[in-house]
Amino acid sequence: MKKESVFKDKDKLSTNYNPKNLPHRDEEIRSIASLLAPALKGNKPSNLFVYGKTGTGKSAVIKRVTERLRQKSEENGTEVKIVYLNCKLRKVADTEYRLIAELARKLGKDVPSTGLPTDEVYERFFDALDSDKRILVLILDEIDSLVEKTGDEFLYNLTRVNEELKRSKLSLVGISNDLSFTRDIDPRVKSSLSEEELLFSPYDASQLKDILQSRADEAFHEGAILQGVVQKCSALAAQEHGDARRAIDLLRVSGELAERSDSEEVRPEHVDKAENEIDRNKVLEVVESQPRQSQAVLWSIINLCEERDEMVQTGEVHSLYEQVCNTSGLDPLTQRRVSDLISELDMLGIIQAKVTSHGRYGRTRMIKPAVSTNVKNQLKNILKEKYYFG
Repeated sequence: MKKESVFKDKDKLSTNYNPKNLPHRDEEIRSIASLLAPALKGNKPSNLFVYGKTGTGKSAVIKRVTERLRQKSEENGTEVKIVYLNCKLRKVADTEYRLIAELARKLGKDVPSTGLPTDEVYERFFDALDSDKRILVLILDEIDSLVEKTGDEFLYNLTRVNEELKRSKLSLVGISNDLSFTRDIDPRVKSSLSEEELLFSPYDASQLKDILQSRADEAFHEGAILQGVVQKCSALAAQEHGDARRAIDLLRVSGELAERSDSEEVRPEHVDKAENEIDRNKVLEVVESQPRQSQAVLWSIINLCEERDEMVQTGEVHSLYEQVCNTSGLDPLTQRRVSDLISELDMLGIIQAKVTSHGRYGRTRMIKPAVSTNVKNQLKNILKEKYYFG
């Protein structure tokens, strides 16, 4: 007979679940609610820019407040429409054309996925937007991702759209994980977009414990989690800049590992295994999606650091990389381009590239893998067997 699952409702630990309680975000909820409240009187709320690290509750709070705003508008008979768009979605918001076309479609305007001049797509969107007297609150989640791909011209157009509208009004809410995002955009766009700004600070271990305990009570059967499990997940996530999403993932995977091992309880040792599995899967997925040139650079870094048992320099990596290219049929890139690939791997968190000063001798970038030994060994095996490096 199959044992009863430790889970009561595993969906309560999914990234798509919007919990009833959002512990430790009351102040942010009040602030955003007061900023958007003018929409209930037919007035345009100020544009709002919300930023903070991954897993700090930004999207959940915005969705909670705007859903309440929508309900209130229905009760009051005011026309407030909420449109939410995740800018990381491929084929929906990965180009300026697709973004504006998707927004037009959400407002009931038929726009083909490709083929029209961008100006005409904007015109159809503006027509759809101005077809009724209403306030549109447009939420662009992961807005930095779209600006990185397409530039900030679309943002300038959106922040100026109210000058052309006769019946409706548009208010923008931008959400970003990149705390330095607004520094890199056009000053004209920044002044219009960031009329109001709100920073979501990372959760500490105690706050994460409250959040996780609330989810655990909903997701697991009573008594299925041993003492110390929630605390351990919270402490590990607190080390990762207070990421509640990571804490919830750790708890979910710990429960899955407990079930796989036919355990009737989730124990602290399951959390250790869950942490390794999450990190491994994340890194392996990222590396397998990289171009072969980047994979060859990574292979060179891993092997050099193992051989030297210390951090290595860009020039040393490039020398071994050229040998790897010669044996695997790749055309070697210049050292400058390899340096760019090293920076990209550093941004992905797979390696660590630290610039150190040597006084009058200048500055040097020292490089090493940023993953556990277990993950590093798996990466070597994958790169060797699948991509014939070695």
